[in-house]
Amino acid sequence: MSQVFDNRPCALGEGPLWHPERQQLFWFDIIGKQLMTRENGEAKSWSFDEHVSAAGWIDTTTLLIASETGLWTFNLDTGAKELVTPLEADNPVTRSNDGRADPWGGFWIGTMGKSGETGAGSIYRLFQGELRKLVRDVTITNAICFAPDKSCAYYSDTASGQVMRQALDPETGWPAGTAELYLDLRDEGLNPDGAVVDAMGNIWIAQWGASRVAAYDPAGRFLQAVSFEAQHTSCPAFGGADLTTLYCTTASVDVDADKMARQPSNGMTFAAANAGKGQAEPRVLL
Repeated sequence: MSQVFDNRPCALGEGPLWHPERQQLFWFDIIGKQLMTRENGEAKSWSFDEHVSAAGWIDTTTLLIASETGLWTFNLDTGAKELVTPLEADNPVTRSNDGRADPWGGFWIGTMGKSGETGAGSIYRLFQGELRKLVRDVTITNAICFAPDKSCAYYSDTASGQVMRQALDPETGWPAGTAELYLDLRDEGLNPDGAVVDAMGNIWIAQWGASRVAAYDPAGRFLQAVSFEAQHTSCPAFGGADLTTLYCTTASVDVDADKMARQPSNGMTFAAANAGKGQAEPRVLL
């Protein structure tokens, strides 16, 4: 059973990150150009002059934040940010979207067209100072997450209705070989959005338009779904002291006025206790 964790409606909530040292959830409203959190029970946010979408943690006070033009360090105490590397800064069509730290201390980040332009996006990895393009011609980058045994990464082009699995080099985390199809949701009419892998290796995928996060085992078999009081679930994250709370961001964009009136929780951020057992997000190493 889920409940509202934060009642501020996001136009496009995304990128929830449970900071294991701070024991604190951070997330974004991409369209609102905000980083959001709750601290000591109080709502808090930071505003930016461009779209921001995903983050990893570097230390207790510093995040790595993905914006539409770059990857930045961001100091939570002072609000100071410093550019680490440009990200399609010369392309006004695109912005960052889904991203997550990998077990080697790298950071994977996807881009997409601001209006969902077909094939405008790519997926990159930042590792040891190098930003390398891994996947090209993606329409809506999503579902970037990693198996706990370091064997593979997952990612999706939401427009394809499919989730891919990419084997990784165990020493470096760079892709090894060609990605393979892991999950095909087209026949069910489901749209894979953000995702996270739990401690058992199961992948939990927000399904845009379906009001839920669904869990699948490593073989792609459906296990269970957690429902949320919002039409567009966008990304899950495990958190809480024992990593058994499933948080989920949602979006109010593309929800009609009648639906918003009946269900004003669209766009809010939710929490479902005892949903599963997550793994701690790894530190980004710069």
